[in-house]
Amino acid sequence: MLNHYGKTASFTTKIGLCVSMRSLPWYVQANPDTFFPRCYSLCTESEKQEFLDDFRQTVASSILKWVVSQQSSRSKPRSRREEARDGGASRKVPEGAGPRLMGLSGQFVDVACKVCKAYLGRLEHEDIDLTEDSAMGLTEDEWNDLTQQYYSLVHGEAFIPSSRNHFSQCQALLNKITSVNPQTEIDGLRNIWIIKPAAKSRGRDIVCMNHVEEILELVAVDQPPAKDKWVVQKYIETPLLIYDTKFDIRQWFLVTDWNPLTIWFYKESYLRFSTQRFSLDKLDSAIHLCNNSIQKHLKNDKDRSPLLPCHNMWTSTRFQEYLQKRGRGAVWSSVIYPSMKRAITNTMKVAQDHVEPRKNSFELYGADFILGRDFRPWLIEINSSPTMHASTPVTAQLCAQVQEDTIKVVVDRKADRNCDIGNFELLWKQPAVELPTSQGSDLLVEGVGMRKARKPMPAIPSVDVVPPLSDIHPLKQRCPSAMLDLGGGPPLMALHQDFTLKDGQVLPCSLPVHLHRLVERSAKAKSGHRESGGKIELPSCTSRHPDYKAPCPTLAKAESDRHSDPNSLHVHPLPSVLPSVKTVEGAPFQPPRPPGLPRALPAPCLVCRGSLPPAGPCKRCRSFCAAVLQGASFVPLGDEPGSGLWTP
Repeated sequence: MLNHYGKTASFTTKIGLCVSMRSLPWYVQANPDTFFPRCYSLCTESEKQEFLDDFRQTVASSILKWVVSQQSSRSKPRSRREEARDGGASRKVPEGAGPRLMGLSGQFVDVACKVCKAYLGRLEHEDIDLTEDSAMGLTEDEWNDLTQQYYSLVHGEAFIPSSRNHFSQCQALLNKITSVNPQTEIDGLRNIWIIKPAAKSRGRDIVCMNHVEEILELVAVDQPPAKDKWVVQKYIETPLLIYDTKFDIRQWFLVTDWNPLTIWFYKESYLRFSTQRFSLDKLDSAIHLCNNSIQKHLKNDKDRSPLLPCHNMWTSTRFQEYLQKRGRGAVWSSVIYPSMKRAITNTMKVAQDHVEPRKNSFELYGADFILGRDFRPWLIEINSSPTMHASTPVTAQLCAQVQEDTIKVVVDRKADRNCDIGNFELLWKQPAVELPTSQGSDLLVEGVGMRKARKPMPAIPSVDVVPPLSDIHPLKQRCPSAMLDLGGGPPLMALHQDFTLKDGQVLPCSLPVHLHRLVERSAKAKSGHRESGGKIELPSCTSRHPDYKAPCPTLAKAESDRHSDPNSLHVHPLPSVLPSVKTVEGAPFQPPRPPGLPRALPAPCLVCRGSLPPAGPCKRCRSFCAAVLQGASFVPLGDEPGSGLWTP
């Protein structure tokens, strides 16, 4: 078994998690803004513009927060802990402040309110019906002026003398923004963003900034390789503090299968504290990053509470005891723990399509969460290969325990489904999808058969050397043997005889009685031609399509005679049937072919209606057709095989 999966970058890298969270609504009915701070990739111009727009919108909402907090601070005294959280950004500024403070006009607040109203209008799609000119916001110069004045305000270099006049309007707008933006609370007042390398771990090269110019300049000047792209994420400015110190939670979970998706959640986790007291006045990584890989190189601040452990770690059990003492013991089981489970489940559902679903594999991941003031956990990142180093007494206990429990789940449980799995609990197992029973292909085309209409028989053009074919009278009696269907009967005995031509004589062949009558009429027509002085009536046998089924008593009698006595056919010499017609010059006469008719249509046999080959006997009845032997030609009429006229 392998303890790693392939292609997990969609959630184990910062850039992958950023992109995956945007696709979350396509997979589950959840809003990623409720548990994942908004994040942008700074590797493309479009992403940079989206980040810039977000930064400016946060500037406007922060101005409104400053106005509201300024009036709230006047109405009630602020504790030392609250001032530490806000970093003194909203401390009371007297009306008669010294000359070093710059007073900002009320128009500054009006512009911020205008930006927030436009933001709410876009969320309600009110900008759809507006023209391009009316939908335009502030110009670049106006944005630069507003941003610089905002920097002076939050850093204590300026104040708003008439903030009381805008309190009601700012409060109403903030309430609307909070109802549509779940991250309004964590945005704070400083507009701090954390810039991270897209594919690095252990807190390397992570910095915090609150000036958009510095952020964009860092990305433009550094120009990292393609694989080291930058991401920028909104910093949580209002985290839950323990003894005025920031902390995060390392939560383990185990994936034993991706198809079906199977996730195991570990009941124990541990907290990692910063070595410094929390403050927004300094953006030092020692204050704002709780990674043990960073904090282990730092010394604990002397001003930090002595109630915190010197090794800067707590177990989740110790944290629950801390909450219990402050009357919030139910928060862990009702808010924190189930929210972390939902965040992990939703994230894994999005990543399922990107990970290689290899069997006989598993992997233990470490997710980092930060709690807000309302105890809601915010997912920061997910680490593959989380550290198992016993760096503190807490990790020495829990890391050994989670490794042993992992083996119980992936090894022992294969043999015994009811075995002990330690502190793991099944978080999510994807329901099995039953495939439909395969019954083979059942393809069917339904419809009504259509037969192409038979083309009308075209007139045969006449020639100068002979009378026109319209003067030729066809025989009144058709040859019944031409309609004889021998396809289903046994072969005749005459078919096995070896016929040869000797001394130019006609090959002897046995013909039905009606064909003998045709021969006699042909002889009479020949003698009549010699006596009359030139006019000739050519004998003809009208050819019918094989599908023609006209009743013929003589045919029925001949058919019964043939089946009753197959040896009744006698071989005898065949007289000349059709005379040889020649032109004035003595050349053989060839009837003209109607224009447009194909030349590859085979001629029908006069005995069995089968297709005659270019040479030799009929392939169907093995008899030599008298018309072919006497030099007659078959003129095809129409596109269907067997439709035409025999002529000399």
